[in-house]
Amino acid sequence: MIPKNHPRYKSLVLRDKIMKAYKEGYLSETGMIAHGRGETFDYLFGEKTTEPSKIAIKVTVAKLFLAKNPVISINGNVTALVIDEIIQLANLIPAKIEINLFYRTKKRVDIIKSIVDKKGYKNVLGTNEDDSLYVNGIESPRAAASKNGIYSSDLVLVPLEDGDRTEILVDSGKEVIAIDLNPLSRTSKKANITIVDNIIRAIPLMIKTAENFKNYSKEELKDIIKGFSNENNLKESLKCIDLNNI
Repeated sequence: MIPKNHPRYKSLVLRDKIMKAYKEGYLSETGMIAHGRGETFDYLFGEKTTEPSKIAIKVTVAKLFLAKNPVISINGNVTALVIDEIIQLANLIPAKIEINLFYRTKKRVDIIKSIVDKKGYKNVLGTNEDDSLYVNGIESPRAAASKNGIYSSDLVLVPLEDGDRTEILVDSGKEVIAIDLNPLSRTSKKANITIVDNIIRAIPLMIKTAENFKNYSKEELKDIIKGFSNENNLKESLKCIDLNNI
């Protein structure tokens, strides 16, 4: 039991979710390491959503609404931390949800599918029953992609992603949006849009933004996107690092 008056209560709750996901068998050991690395960067940003990230979120939501076949890719970390919010966002857009794991096993996929099913979302892609095709150039199980999802998508939202897959998805002609707390990572640099924020803040803010944008015209959505540069976004994000938080 974590006391709510603990100064690091929220952080400890997230760690507990990650640990439970590992014990339940759908999160790998490296997923725990990745969470710790992200937490370090979150300290540097003062554990808050920066202004560059707020802009990137608005552009992302506009892009999601304009896409023909948007897909949200989920892994163990995403499932452990924000699966309810991911489902809510997917229903709002609407977008498809697809399971994609670096350390893919049938057991992990089946557990995540079961979790998503129990939340009331019955059409998750990337399962063991799904007819998968393979994205050329990815030398790992992550090459598998649903033919109705990521394989044929025009836009993929990849929270907590690895750089290799991000780069290859971009090279294959897809628009790739990453959520990554490290603005210097390969993922952040290779994505078309990077939201430099903690996923537990970014996804809820995307939901609020989607609720505001859902009745916008295509022209209004295109105006929101106009002039966005991910390179400038990352530069501005770096300026938001507060060394006083070290």
